[in-house]
Amino acid sequence: MLAATSLPRPTSALRLPFSPRARAQIGLFLFAYLVYSAARFVTIGDLPSAQEHARWIVDVERSTGTGFEASVQEAFTGTWVMWVLNHLYLIAQLGVIPAVLIFLYKRNAAIYATLRNTILATWLISVPVYGLFPVAPPRLADIGMDSNLSTSFYNELAAVPSLHVGFAVAVGFALFAALRHPALKFLALLWGPVIGLAVVATGNHFVFDMVAGVAASVAGYGLGAAAARIRIKRPSSAGLGPAFAEA
Repeated sequence: MLAATSLPRPTSALRLPFSPRARAQIGLFLFAYLVYSAARFVTIGDLPSAQEHARWIVDVERSTGTGFEASVQEAFTGTWVMWVLNHLYLIAQLGVIPAVLIFLYKRNAAIYATLRNTILATWLISVPVYGLFPVAPPRLADIGMDSNLSTSFYNELAAVPSLHVGFAVAVGFALFAALRHPALKFLALLWGPVIGLAVVATGNHFVFDMVAGVAASVAGYGLGAAAARIRIKRPSSAGLGPAFAEA
């Protein structure tokens, strides 16, 4: 009699809130981010080389009149704006990007796929640059790195390209294309410049790094679009499918 008694089916409250396809997208993105993070750690360069490259960037900026990092930092140090910029820097990658991808997945599948492919392709492009051209950020350009847990698993010498800025610009354009209200479209385009201000004011990037980040994202957009056009057939069985397959 006990064997014949069927267990109650799980209620909807216990079920995952995402469809199998959405969960596959989440799994793909998390896996890609873990691989990218591991690659950044493996390709970490040595501090003297990174500082030498940073000094080269400073010379380039001085010769082009674009080295205004110190002026920005002096203008905002000790103000409430710096507190805001610090927190925006922290949430830009791990908070805003996932939130925007989820929003676009529900709002516009084509724009979601474009942004997703741009991010994945830009990661692929950036990792070799981190290994071949390590750069110390302004806050580490003339001092040694502290040895602590926060820097043990993070490549602080991967300042070029600045994907904080590159992805912020990409997110801004994606939201601009997806939103309808003119005011919201305008605010979306401001996200890239705001994060650009944040990375400079907090001493995490040079202006050169920002330009390189935007260039990397543009290249990532091109690579992702080209890969999507190949239209690699998905396997018939359930799975993540190709990284650049159409959404």
